[in-house]
Amino acid sequence: MGYPEGFLKNRSVIQPGKYAVISPEGRVINVIPGISGCRMTILASPKLGANFVQMVGEVSTNGKTTMPYGLQKDIEVFLYVLDGQGHLQVSTGNTSTTLAAGGYIYVPPGEGLQFASEGDSPVRILLYKQRFTPHPSPDRKRPWPVIGNVRTISESPYDEMGNVFVRDLLPVDESFDMNFHTLAFLPGGCHPFVETHVQEHGAYIYSGQGLYLLDEQWIPVQAEDFIWFAPFCKQACYGTGLSRMEYIYSKDCHRDESL
Repeated sequence: MGYPEGFLKNRSVIQPGKYAVISPEGRVINVIPGISGCRMTILASPKLGANFVQMVGEVSTNGKTTMPYGLQKDIEVFLYVLDGQGHLQVSTGNTSTTLAAGGYIYVPPGEGLQFASEGDSPVRILLYKQRFTPHPSPDRKRPWPVIGNVRTISESPYDEMGNVFVRDLLPVDESFDMNFHTLAFLPGGCHPFVETHVQEHGAYIYSGQGLYLLDEQWIPVQAEDFIWFAPFCKQACYGTGLSRMEYIYSKDCHRDESL
């Protein structure tokens, strides 16, 4: 890497237990047992205050898992291909497919994910895991594998606004205790109100820029920033700049709170 030009700097803002904005210039590569030929960075974990683990990284042309990821009991996994010209072969149980940019797979609890580059070109991925919370009804079926691509999912106006758009990536079904969405703001688009809710989010911005309210602070954010929101953290966003701002984010859902 060598010596930097000018002063050392980092835009990240970390408030453990509340929120975090993690910009790319401060990231380091983490060794993840069972993942080979990949340059992975852990963005969120319980050490920050999150109830999930999320990573971003590049899968080289020989990148692969050497054992199923997230195979532990009640661990569910989500993988999303951010970008790149290559293809990723993914599998869980009896389900397998090949993903390109925009593609994703949800792996049900305890089944584990395996992936391998097809060797044509590197890709960047987001990799996410959390502990599954069962539905209280014994008659409710457990979640099932889901494969898709955001480029084939139609956007819907967000809260009846004409310049903010949302996609649901997983079924809106109580069998699932989580979902992933994309949210896009045209310049000048914003949330309709400042949110304070029990859901926790991890959001990866992959285009544009904006101004995000986190707790009591408005923070400029842009493509390649990761944001973690603790439950009940005040939050709202304005899309700024000249182009569309868009991010993919996780959400826990469909469950009561335990005492």
